[in-house]
Amino acid sequence: MFVAPDPGRQRLRNSLRAVLGIGLAVAVSELCGLSLTASITGGLAALLTLFTVLDPTVRAQRVTSALLPVAGFPVLALATTLHGTPLARDAAFLAVVFAGVYARRWGPRGHALGIFGFMMFFVTQFLHAVPAQLPELYAAVGLALLAAGAVRFVLWPIERRTPPPAAPPGLPGTGLARPTTRQAFQATAACAFALGIGQALSDDRWYWAVGTSWWIFVNTASRGETLVRGFRRVLGTVVGIAAGLLIAVPLHGAPAPTAALVAVCVFGIFYTAAPSYSWMMFFVTVMAGLLYGLLGVLHPGLLLLRFEETAVGALGTALAVALVLPVTTHAANDAWIQRALHCVRASTAAALDRLAGDPDADPAPHAAELELLLGRVRMALAPLVHPLSPLRARKARARQVLGLLDDCAREVRGLVAVAADPQASHDARLAAACWRVETAVEALTTPRAMTERAALAHPGPTAAEPALAHLHGLEHALVALHGPLRTDPRAPLAITA
Repeated sequence: MFVAPDPGRQRLRNSLRAVLGIGLAVAVSELCGLSLTASITGGLAALLTLFTVLDPTVRAQRVTSALLPVAGFPVLALATTLHGTPLARDAAFLAVVFAGVYARRWGPRGHALGIFGFMMFFVTQFLHAVPAQLPELYAAVGLALLAAGAVRFVLWPIERRTPPPAAPPGLPGTGLARPTTRQAFQATAACAFALGIGQALSDDRWYWAVGTSWWIFVNTASRGETLVRGFRRVLGTVVGIAAGLLIAVPLHGAPAPTAALVAVCVFGIFYTAAPSYSWMMFFVTVMAGLLYGLLGVLHPGLLLLRFEETAVGALGTALAVALVLPVTTHAANDAWIQRALHCVRASTAAALDRLAGDPDADPAPHAAELELLLGRVRMALAPLVHPLSPLRARKARARQVLGLLDDCAREVRGLVAVAADPQASHDARLAAACWRVETAVEALTTPRAMTERAALAHPGPTAAEPALAHLHGLEHALVALHGPLRTDPRAPLAITA
């Protein structure tokens, strides 16, 4: 959380903007005289739109934001209408789970709409909303979306100046092998287990188990990734509960300090989401405790129940990914590592064009995309580098791969900074160095290329000129990756010949 790179202070700005947008949404609800329940619903709606709408263009983000009520309002009406009929409510909730996960096949927009729909059902359970409150909830959500949109697109249009990098596409597949289809069945099975056991623990707070199962499946692609994410969620929840006992319980729902601490939690959620899922869950858990304090129902036993429900949800997820259409961790490693390597090559080529005087060449988007891809690589390799992993040899190789890819990213960031300097000049040696980088990437990503072009992939001599120094650093890191990536197939990690 503290040392993860933040190119262009993007995470910092997004986090501060989220605090502003959510604060404005809650303030508007309060000024309109809506109830506390409606204000909390509006705040959560604003948080969701700022957190989940991640389309690659501002125009697409506006369209997705405008479509959120289309996905959320019918679900909100369904959830409140079925509030008093548990069997129908549970069946409807599981149907929303399946549809929400399945919608991810339509890219960032489907992903955002699916999450928003699920969370509208979840929020009604969290607040015990009834049909009589539906008009007020609609008003709160509508006002919140307008407030969040005003902050995002008018007051602080970060994406207008710095276009967001495109989210890495999911792994390919067809039929039941398609990741969205597979995960839809897995998530529904996990949530059904969590719902049943969660209700046995509590008739009132069972939805925490379902929410745990749902969110663990977000942005995971393999069995190992999902299991590690479940572990991190439980860990973050446990630490958050401990903090809630020390912070939220003594406040007794006092409005001013609670509001200030909720703002801190919102910042923490957005700032730590990318580098640390455990820390994000810590802030989510503390914020939930603070909101329960505002509602006047917080006590230590409730926090203990939160842990129990979280553990049930994580267990349901573990069973689902192990038994329902499982995909091994190694099946996902190769694709993400190859995409990261191709992004390194694209960044290098764009930087070279920029140094050559091409004003339209911009390596910055490629560098930002590389950070996202490295996040996916870390997630894919997380099961292998986890402290509890018994596979020592694979753990060592996975750590080596992560370290060398981080070296590549660091050199790319340095190269982008040099290319952005208008005083930087093109050196004829840059083309040769860039060609050697491309050859090294090809040797790693094309099995037959290694034997034919291995001699071309050796790094050239070091240079004092900044751009050349970064290119040579890239060469060294890429050549060093050959060892851990190309190894005995009986010890799979990623790319094999």
